[in-house]
Amino acid sequence: MSRVSRERVEDALFRAGYWLLFAVIMLPILVVFVTSFQQGEYLTFPPSEYSLRWYGEFFASEEWLSAVVDSAAIGIGASVLATVLGVTGSLAVQRSDSALSRVLPPVILLPLLLPPVVIGLTLLIYVNRIGFTSAYLNIVVAHTLWATPLVFFVMQSVFARFDWSLRDAGMDLGARPSRVFYHVVLPNVRSGVVISAVIAFIVSLQEFIMALFLKSYYVKTVPVLAWTSLESSLTPMVSVVSAFLVLTSIVGVLVAAAVMNMEWLAEQL
Repeated sequence: MSRVSRERVEDALFRAGYWLLFAVIMLPILVVFVTSFQQGEYLTFPPSEYSLRWYGEFFASEEWLSAVVDSAAIGIGASVLATVLGVTGSLAVQRSDSALSRVLPPVILLPLLLPPVVIGLTLLIYVNRIGFTSAYLNIVVAHTLWATPLVFFVMQSVFARFDWSLRDAGMDLGARPSRVFYHVVLPNVRSGVVISAVIAFIVSLQEFIMALFLKSYYVKTVPVLAWTSLESSLTPMVSVVSAFLVLTSIVGVLVAAAVMNMEWLAEQL
């Protein structure tokens, strides 16, 4: 076989593998969206009849809407905390030559290496011992522990491409470090910060195990409520909720892409 023929075969195999992987990822999502429009009482595929019945029941249910509000509030809180901690930690590591800057990255990575059930159970035991009963804050703390490493390593990559001579110039002109950060560093890494915040929010929105351990009777996230509803019956409501989570993730990706495109457009202008 000639070199050209071999390259064509390799290219064809690569494309076939790419489309196969794409199909494996998209097929479950397609099934979720199709079954969410089912008319019947029980989840079947393909549906015999289609309607918006279960979407109507979702938006008419105080329990589900309360779970959406809880998930959004927890996601925003975890996203803000993880972004602040991840950005400041990454900035400290980038600008420090101490031994701590070499030890900190593996320590920050540790929550991602631990199973969520370990984090959830540990936090549950700890908050019960100290008598801290706010489910909102407990879940926010758990999700922050999980999302902060993601923000940290995204910002490590962003700060690695930043021209630190701009910061040094601001410091040489007598500006305070906080002023230099807000007026020099932050505008140049804004897209990375936004993307990190979106990632943290999506991770929090879809996390289930830690939220299951730390929930209360009044505070349940969407994935937790979906799980508890599955224990009683398998209705198309589960597909509606799954479609909601998928759409939220897609919107987050689109927001991140829009921010990156706006940054690119600003550079061109």
